[in-house]
Order: sequence, then C-alpha cells, then structure tokens
Amino acid sequence: MFMSIRKLSELIRTRQVSPLALAEIFIDRLEKLGPKYNAVVTVTSKIALDQARLAEQEIASGNYRGPLHGIPYGAKDLLATSKGIPTTWGAAPFRDQIFDYDATVIDKLERAGSALAAKLAMVELAGGMGFHYPDASFTGPGINPWDLTKWSGGSSNGSASAVCAGLVPYAMGSETWGSILYPASNCGISGLRPTYGRVSRYGAMALSWSLDKLGPLCLTADDCGLVLDAIAGADPKDPTTTTRPFKYTSACLERPFKLGVLRGVTDEADESVRANFEQALKVLERVATIETVEFPDLPFEEIFRTIFFAETYSAFEDFIESDKIKGLTAPEDRYVPYARMTIMAKDYIRALRLRGIVARKIANVMNPFDALLAPTRPIPATLLAEPIPSLVRGVMKDLMSTVGNLAGLPAISVCNGFSEKGVPTGLQFMGSAYRENMIIAVARAYQSLTDWHLCHPIDASQEA
Repeated sequence: MFMSIRKLSELIRTRQVSPLALAEIFIDRLEKLGPKYNAVVTVTSKIALDQARLAEQEIASGNYRGPLHGIPYGAKDLLATSKGIPTTWGAAPFRDQIFDYDATVIDKLERAGSALAAKLAMVELAGGMGFHYPDASFTGPGINPWDLTKWSGGSSNGSASAVCAGLVPYAMGSETWGSILYPASNCGISGLRPTYGRVSRYGAMALSWSLDKLGPLCLTADDCGLVLDAIAGADPKDPTTTTRPFKYTSACLERPFKLGVLRGVTDEADESVRANFEQALKVLERVATIETVEFPDLPFEEIFRTIFFAETYSAFEDFIESDKIKGLTAPEDRYVPYARMTIMAKDYIRALRLRGIVARKIANVMNPFDALLAPTRPIPATLLAEPIPSLVRGVMKDLMSTVGNLAGLPAISVCNGFSEKGVPTGLQFMGSAYRENMIIAVARAYQSLTDWHLCHPIDASQEA
C-alpha cells in the first residue's frame, strides 16, 4: 500500500501483481479508511475495476502502455467525470452535480491505463470563498493521518490524506495559492505544482483562470515526474496550455546543482521547521552549491490578492448572487465573497501589468540557479479546531508561495523531517518556468540521501 508507482509498475509489467487485485486492495482501503480521514467523496469502484480488468487484459496480450498502466489513483473532486459520477467541488450546493464529459487530465490518465478509484474531498470551492476553519466542506475537515487532531491542509486535503494513508498510490490536486504544496507538507508526501499552462485545466472547476494549476500528489518526487509525463501537454480545449513539449527524464542531471536560498526565509518559521530546513541544507551541500538570494521589493501579495479576488468573484458571480451561496458549509463563505465585487477594473488591469514585471524580475533572480529552496510551510500542521493561520489573510507571510503562484512557476515539496509533536515538515524546490525536470531531479537527489519519504503513519499502515 506504500509502494511507489515506479515499484508497483514494475511488478505489474512483469505480471507479478494483478491490476485487478491491486484495484480491489485500494478500493477496500478507500471504503474502510476514507471516512476516518474525511478523504473521500465517492469511491468509483465499478470504473476502477473495469479499467483494471482492461489493463490486465492488455498487459497479458503484450500491450503495455507505460508506468501508470494498472495503477489506481484518486482525483480531487473539482475534476469533471462522466459516467454518472458526481463532481461536487467540495460544496453542498453542488453535491449532485454531474457532467457528461471527463476533464482532460482524467481522459489522459485513462489513456495511460490508470484506474480511477475515487473522487477525493476538498475545501468547498477550493477555498476561494475565504474560509477560516478546516471544516469548510460538506465532507468535514481534512484529517491528517499522522495525527487525527490535525489538519491535512489546503484545498487538496483529501488528495494528500489519501496518499499519506495509503488509500491510493497517487492523487490529482490543484493549486491556486498553495493547495498542492501545503497539504503535501502537512502530510509528509511529495507534491508537484507544474508551470502554469503545463497541464490542461479543461474540465476543472475554475477558481482563478490566470492562477489555477493542476498537479500530482505522490509518495516520491520520481512518482510526480511519472504522473506529470502522462498529463502534460497542449490541449485545444484549454487555450492557456503551452505548446512546449515535456518528457520526464529520470536520468541523473549534472551535479553539483546550484541552489539559492532567500535571505531571512526562516525568520518567521516555527522552530522545528527552521531546524529541519537547516539540516536539509547540510544534506544538500553534498550535491549542490548554495547561495543566498533576495527578491526585489515589490508588492507581491497585493498584486496576487487583486487578481485572485477579482477572478474568483467573476468565476462565481451567478452563484454568489443567488440564494445557493447560503448552502455553503462555512458561515464566512456565505458573505466574504461579496466584498470582492468592489475591486475596480483599473486595479485588476494594473495588477495584471505588474505581474508581467514580477515575472521578468523574478526570472532574473532565478536564472542562475537550478532551484530556490525554502520551507514549504512556515509551520507544521495545525489543530482541526484552530483558525487557519491563513496566508490568504496575511496572518503569516509566505513569499515563495505568493511569488511562485503569481509568476506561474513550478515547485515541488518533499518531506524533510518531523516536528517535536510528530507531524511532518516540508522542503520546497522552486524552479524557473518549464524546468520541472530540474526541480524533480534536485528533489530526487535529496530523497536519495534521506529516508523521510519512506516514513508512513503507523495506524494507516496497520489497518485494513
């Protein structure tokens, strides 16, 4: 249940493991343990078994499609699925919503031979309405498998919990402002945010058209590369996708890597986060040279907020102005969005122009480096009953997340240790646009020198 895609795929390819038997194992875990972590909306057992049965037949006949062939997975429930499967967007008013088509990533994963085993829980409307507490979803708060009193974090919380607890080998998530990397950090798994436009968003709920990105949550950085290889590429149904080709390479790239660390990046971090980050730097010095860097003094968060708030209101204007908004779970989600209608067109346009300046200046900072490093989150997972120390409301600054998402840059989070309370902390590698292979290579190098990615929650590994 805690075997990497790379290892599982080899067992499937050599017919030591049956895709059908594998699907049955994970379906059983999803059904038994999914409710424990509030991780699952719908177990798609019939689809998973049908797709696994087909994979078994194809592999037996010599038609092996690649490393995802016969591997079960889960999809964040903002990705459209047909065949009568609801796509709820994590929100009670949409819990019966059914589409007659599949999102492009769902279609691509099916073509890669992967079996859809579940639609996974998320914060209602991906957190875009301004939630204050982890329970902003009709499925309840995302529960962290490492500590059932803690949050799994971010709007892709069900995807992270499911991978962390061994309910699926990998899952699809989405990120607008931290929702892949933060849950990956909280749950001690690997999460990849691709470059904006690298992965088609056709069929994904739109939260912020110019900021949304789709990416995988997996056990290892290598697994993230395997999944990205299957889902990346131009899509005529999504005009924002890039025509730049992507092919994952698992070969070792040239070392030593050249890495940068933002000056003062741990100044406001939790003590355990700071200690684990400093230890990670010592490990990385074995394969990299590391220099201190600084970002230019620009109003990054203000630019981000202006674009994000204007686009989220536009995306959900009809819903916000209807009575249906009263059906959202979090009370604040029912009134916070109204303030966003006050953002003026001139401010939105100015923010878009400033984002171009940000992208150019940040590119100048990053061009000399293979990746920039930072703690993925300044604090470990927080209690379910506590208000979220939300970056969206500026309670705690996270410059890397804001800049990376504003400029549409790729980043990957991997586990780099645990806090004194036994929950994981994360290490983030952020790269220049379209350099996913490089940041994955650096993350793989780190994981080759450490064993944190091999740690799994004891309760989850012993159950089912």
